[in-house]
Amino acid sequence: MFAPAHQNVLPFDGEVHLYPNFYEEEGSLDIFEQLKHSILWKQDKMKIYGKMVNFARLTSWYADGDQEYTYSGVVNTPIPFTPLLRQIKEAAEQQCGKQFNSALLNYYRHGGDSMGWHSDDEKELADNPVIASASFGATRTFQFKHKQQKNAKVSIALNNGSLLIMQGATQHNWLHQVPKTTKQPGPRINITFRDIKY
Repeated sequence: MFAPAHQNVLPFDGEVHLYPNFYEEEGSLDIFEQLKHSILWKQDKMKIYGKMVNFARLTSWYADGDQEYTYSGVVNTPIPFTPLLRQIKEAAEQQCGKQFNSALLNYYRHGGDSMGWHSDDEKELADNPVIASASFGATRTFQFKHKQQKNAKVSIALNNGSLLIMQGATQHNWLHQVPKTTKQPGPRINITFRDIKY
C-alpha cells in the first residue's frame, strides 16, 4: 500500500513521517494475532548497575543472511523472514523506497512494558539510516526528545496499522522511547525494519 507524503512530525534536525492507516484496520488485527502466535518471542536480559534485569517487553530478530546483530549488549542470531513478515516488509519498502534486510520485533504485553530513551545508531547501521516502524494491536505513545535542546519534545500516537518512517539526521539528533503507562491499552506488536551493514 502506498500512502501520500505526510508532514514531518519533528520541528528540526530530523525527518519522521507517520502514516496512521497504512495497513487496513481489520486486516491489521488479523496480522497482530498471526504475529503473536507465529513469531519466536524471547525474554532478553541486560545488565543495569551490575544486575541482570529482564527487558520490559519480549523481542525477536529476523533477517536475511546469518550475521548476528548486537544492541543493548544482547547478541541476536537472526531467524529467516516468515512470509507474513516479508509481506509487511515489502509494503514498507515500497512506501519509503528503501530495501531492508532485517527486522527487530517488540511485543508490548501491557502498559508496564516499555522501551527507554535511545537512538538507533549502532555501528551496523548507516550514518543516516532509514528505519520503518510498523505497529499492530493497541495504540501506544511514542516520544522524541532532542539530544541537545532538552525542551524540544514530540509525542505521537502509534495506532493499529500505522507506519512510522524515521530518516535523515533523526538518529544523530533525537532520542525516542515508548514509555510505560498506568492505563491498560492492551497488547501491541511493533516491527522496526532496518538495513544492517554486515
